[in-house]
Amino acid sequence: MRDAGRENQRLWNEWSDDFQALWNADTDEGALPPAPCPFAEDAPGGAHPELLSTVEGVDFAELGCGGGQATVGTAREGAATAVGVDFSHEQLAHARALRDAYGVDAAFAAGDVTDLPLADDAFDVAFSGWVYQMVEDLDAALSEARRVLRDDGVFVFDLPHPFYEVFDPEERELRRSYHASPRREVTIKDDYEAEMVVFDRTVSDLHRALVDAGFDVRRVLEPGTDDPDDYDDDALASTQPDLMALVPRNLRFWAVPR
Repeated sequence: MRDAGRENQRLWNEWSDDFQALWNADTDEGALPPAPCPFAEDAPGGAHPELLSTVEGVDFAELGCGGGQATVGTAREGAATAVGVDFSHEQLAHARALRDAYGVDAAFAAGDVTDLPLADDAFDVAFSGWVYQMVEDLDAALSEARRVLRDDGVFVFDLPHPFYEVFDPEERELRRSYHASPRREVTIKDDYEAEMVVFDRTVSDLHRALVDAGFDVRRVLEPGTDDPDDYDDDALASTQPDLMALVPRNLRFWAVPR
């Protein structure tokens, strides 16, 4: 069985240029690529000011930052500190280029989300977007998120919704049980040497892991609508808007240290 961490690291080093090109595909000529803040009103599930009133002046960390979009976007909103960590050197190169393009103050470091190169109790807010489904040792990753957060901090993360992942996107039929073994391998592109290794954990397993890591879960969100037209411009999420209108594609947790 392939080592999930090594395989995913290899894949992201191979895929990074193509992925970032897809992310930036709708950018107008001469315009800056998108760098959305994950806590804005139009973020998945919306803003929750009762849990996080503002990111201005906060110390922020993005865990598994990829191309650094959330790090740069949060820095633009006035974060005092914005730090992104990722295990792919190719993704980090894109993140640093994005930072420089926007001219914001943000730092990026190489590291794994299960062993963060960050100090204890250093951050007010942590975010991770579509990362933990690729992490075999989820308990270690969530424990690391708790370690770097202050006691009054806020932790938000997104995942592909595990119920969506059991569907065949072409046939819109279940291809396996929701309760099946979570591990599977996904071919992104035939000429890449590596495949993506993912773990489709149930919502209850994700909730349990957060509680065991020392968090109180304050929101579990499944954003979406029943109108396929609402997903026409969501190129990164899916090419199947009809399925997205039937089954939630995204799952977002808001949690605070206990």
